[in-house]
Amino acid sequence: MEKGRLEAFSDGVIAIIITIMVLELKVPVGKLGADISALKPLFPVFVSYILSFIYVGIYWNNHHHMMQAVESVNGAILWANMHLLFWLSLVPFVTAWMGENDFARWPVTCYGIVLIMNACAYTILLFALIRHHGRNSVLAKAVGSDWKDKISIAIYATAIAISWLNSTISFILYIVVACIWFIPDKRIERQLVGEEPPCEK
Repeated sequence: MEKGRLEAFSDGVIAIIITIMVLELKVPVGKLGADISALKPLFPVFVSYILSFIYVGIYWNNHHHMMQAVESVNGAILWANMHLLFWLSLVPFVTAWMGENDFARWPVTCYGIVLIMNACAYTILLFALIRHHGRNSVLAKAVGSDWKDKISIAIYATAIAISWLNSTISFILYIVVACIWFIPDKRIERQLVGEEPPCEK
């Protein structure tokens, strides 16, 4: 099957996820609503939003790159993609819960669980695509050992465990993973350029 509908549906869902997250930023109202101090209680919510926005952006960016390296999809890939979108759709909920409760233990723990499940779901989708296209495909060659994914899952697991002792450290570890992935992964781009014939002068 062609991949166009999968890409379009995924883009739409991710756009809705970002919209839901920004709607959680409630505008201050009342007598002091126009004062700058009224924004202070929103600081944890805003910080949570920024981190989650970056995470969703990272997934969209990598999803886009990944789909550029494939030619078609099958039923298993469609369900693997839906599995990823399911966990991504939970990001607004845990983001709001964590921000509204000043990074309390349980919200931070659940935020990490959703992040690690997103990472696992993305890996499952990646394996489904490689299985469909073969070990000699552009995607398989570009991904290689995928060390960033393995390190990320390890950091998530550490952060979830530490959240029972210090939720602030856990949140910092979530930021570390975002920093690891914030720089766009050039592996697929380099592989695609390598597969293309040289431009004629």
